[in-house]
Amino acid sequence: MAVWKSTHRYARISARKARLVTGLIAGRHVDEALELLKFTRKRASSMIDKVLRSAVANADEQEADVRSLYVHEARVDEGPTIKRFRPKDRGRAHPIMKRTSHLVIAVGEGPRK
Repeated sequence: MAVWKSTHRYARISARKARLVTGLIAGRHVDEALELLKFTRKRASSMIDKVLRSAVANADEQEADVRSLYVHEARVDEGPTIKRFRPKDRGRAHPIMKRTSHLVIAVGEGPRK
């Protein structure tokens, strides 16, 4: 079974928040997954939508049957954390952790076992 993959590295969203959305589409048919992402009111849904469309385009370029594609893998890995500091009273500084993540979507022909 052929699998086509697409990634968005260093996405400016925490992995924990993005995993809420990837959990919705894992193992589903691509058309159903795109519909779910369209109506999901999470910031990560637009990022994951673009990655999923890119994976489908990669499959289409290799002459795969686009109508039979399923989400084979939907994974979110943690990326590097951008560290910033906020000045506070009496000379103190509090850290601000700006989290990033790597979004990985793979589509394949036929349902996931």
